[in-house]
Amino acid sequence: MSAPWLFLLASLWGAWFTWNTRAPVYVGARRSFLSFFAGWLTSDLAPYQVAWQVVATAVFVWMGALDTWPGWLGLAVCAVSWSILIRDYLRGSEAGQLVENALAVGLGTSYRDEIDAEAAKRLRSGSDWRDVVFPFARGDRAVERIRDVEYARDGAKSLLLDVYRPRDRAAFGESPRPVLLQVHGGGWVVGTKNEQAVPLMLRMARHGWTCISIDYRLSPRATFPDHIVDVKRAIAWIRENAASYGADPDWVVVTGGSAGGHLASLAALTANDPAFQPGFTDVDTTLQGCVSFYGVYDFTDEAKLYRNDGIRMLLQRYVMKASREEAPDRYRAASPVCRIHPEAPPFLVIHGDRDTLVPVAEARQFAEKLRDVSEAPVVYVEVPGTQHGFEILRSPRAAHVLNGVERFLLRLDALSRAGVAVESQPAQETLERAADPGANGVGELGVARAEEVIGSVDHAEIGGRSDAIRKGAA
Repeated sequence: MSAPWLFLLASLWGAWFTWNTRAPVYVGARRSFLSFFAGWLTSDLAPYQVAWQVVATAVFVWMGALDTWPGWLGLAVCAVSWSILIRDYLRGSEAGQLVENALAVGLGTSYRDEIDAEAAKRLRSGSDWRDVVFPFARGDRAVERIRDVEYARDGAKSLLLDVYRPRDRAAFGESPRPVLLQVHGGGWVVGTKNEQAVPLMLRMARHGWTCISIDYRLSPRATFPDHIVDVKRAIAWIRENAASYGADPDWVVVTGGSAGGHLASLAALTANDPAFQPGFTDVDTTLQGCVSFYGVYDFTDEAKLYRNDGIRMLLQRYVMKASREEAPDRYRAASPVCRIHPEAPPFLVIHGDRDTLVPVAEARQFAEKLRDVSEAPVVYVEVPGTQHGFEILRSPRAAHVLNGVERFLLRLDALSRAGVAVESQPAQETLERAADPGANGVGELGVARAEEVIGSVDHAEIGGRSDAIRKGAA
């Protein structure tokens, strides 16, 4: 085959990856997984995708690809594909305002005033060149990582965790540091404490927090509830040992993505459940908050939100080892959406609107039900143009989302340490707008329209309620 035709075929192949970021495949478990993997790497590594394709194009041109019309057509296809990739990548910076709008809706427009002044000075307002140049960065000289600390045992096997903390601990005073507990994803069958949420943990540790990333038993060897039991055992370890690392054993927020988001949410909603604390029911496993990225919230799928059987078969064969029909009570007990109660801690729920593994509709449903029942704040962020796993690699979009996560965490920490109850602060008009079935988000509240919603809310009313809550709690 001649160089012009080879170049045309190569350009069409590259254009498919770009098309997949815009129109991913949701039907078919294998196809949706391949669509996820291709879309994730293409969108989050767009500058590198374009760079290697430019180099390949130069080679084709040197080989004579532009000698006939197929080569010129291939060049046009490449130009369109590259422009779309770069445009979407740069639009990731819009996530900053979107997250800020969601935080204002969930926490009140004056929430920034409640963040500790010294902590607020360290907040980032955007992204920088390192988010583009070093997407795989896994270290920070300002952070100490203590590896492979045993927190429990499973027979002869040690269950291990890593501790991230600031090297210059004196810079943050003598008070115990808040704890962020990270639970990795991987479909309950793969993954370790080393791969996920590293940008978030490095950021929070650099700014004075103690972050703890855990391994836990995996299926098919493990059968639910082994996974959540291990998360609870990690919380028990924190209660007993965190002080020796300079951390506050009584102030813990849990986070996780995908299967980790499921386990983090379930842990936050099932404090002191004896079914998940065999042999250590005397330990208080209450958590102060939860940040869940693209989590699985409903094992039962009663709302029929999934467009393929991937999760159902994974749960049935390897995790639950029984079908939904055979063990309905176990499936409900394992579903965070079925464990919601008024005393749930504050939640930040984050999901991409092009997630092909876990439908964004499930996150909307979970956030809606949480907000209807919980007395604590519920913030829902639906990030446009994003796949599953979007924050694992550094990118401008991920940086903006993590900026918002940090503000959420600092606000919880500041109010808690001031002895102020962290309560939901919805405005009535926001709640009425949230009922719009055509929108997306918390209670069907479209985050993409959050700025419009905030503009229609009586900010003085929100501020008044916020002040009344603070004064009442004080």
